[in-house]
Amino acid sequence: MSQKTSQNSLIRNDVADLRPIAIVGPTASGKSALSIALAHEFGGQIVNVDSMQLYKGMDIGTAKLTLEEREGIPHHLLDVWEVTQTASVAQYQQMSVEVVDKLLAQGIRPIIVGGSMLYVQALLDNWQFPPTDPQVRAAWEERLAEVGIDALHSLLRKLDPAAAEIIEDKDPRRTVRALEVIELTGQPFQASQPPKDAPPRWNTHIIGLQTTPEWLNPRIELRTRNMFEQGFFEEVDDLTANHGLIADSTAGRAIGYAQVLAARAGELDWDEVEERTVIGTRRYVRRQRSWFNRDPRVMWIPAWEDTLALSLRKLTN
Repeated sequence: MSQKTSQNSLIRNDVADLRPIAIVGPTASGKSALSIALAHEFGGQIVNVDSMQLYKGMDIGTAKLTLEEREGIPHHLLDVWEVTQTASVAQYQQMSVEVVDKLLAQGIRPIIVGGSMLYVQALLDNWQFPPTDPQVRAAWEERLAEVGIDALHSLLRKLDPAAAEIIEDKDPRRTVRALEVIELTGQPFQASQPPKDAPPRWNTHIIGLQTTPEWLNPRIELRTRNMFEQGFFEEVDDLTANHGLIADSTAGRAIGYAQVLAARAGELDWDEVEERTVIGTRRYVRRQRSWFNRDPRVMWIPAWEDTLALSLRKLTN
């Protein structure tokens, strides 16, 4: 038996249970690379928890790993929705819990990876979603049509600053939903979410990739530049022409896609598209940092060091 094989066997014996491993953290911090390394280390399979990678054809703009980059590791919950479908955290929760349960039943360790905050919580916590009322929602949708998304999101910020922090200020659907919940329950939308000090579902290990703006910002700029050089405009053209992508949809509001669609509509200068994409990504990263930093269950490791070695150390301590 080789030394490496022996070491790997020792690691697997030290963590002999099949508790899932979740990798969270900001965009462009290296989550995908670490997930592949851990899947090889533990014979695991990857469960996607990036909301935009659920959409078929949204590949370049979401940094979805190619088949070659997946290195033979099975990936679950990629390319499951058409770009015309409205995203649903509740639907994702049902699908993802079933996937993880099935992997565990087969004796396979799930490696959960992604940075979509509400989706991570829906999967790792027993989040019972608040009620809905068509009349109340219709009233808020009417208010949205009257005052616009900026004013409505500003109202949400006054009523529930924590919810406004994680809901995009240009996301009318989630803004309306949060205000609906506040009206129906008499409590902040955030109050409907489970506390972060409870054990995560399946007693999942949660590893977070810690970053600094000085380290991460150049990576965001490089990723964005590569995205446009690799044919991102053509990807958006194909999705709009052949698959029904529109600006007023969940997929159409994704960072990068929204900026290109705005330029196509004459609402943004073409020479601003790349810069606005970088700015939008940085803003999203700030929300991710704030969200995940509040979770005391996350075991943080510096993203600029050997993340595999540090993860194994955390998992065996």
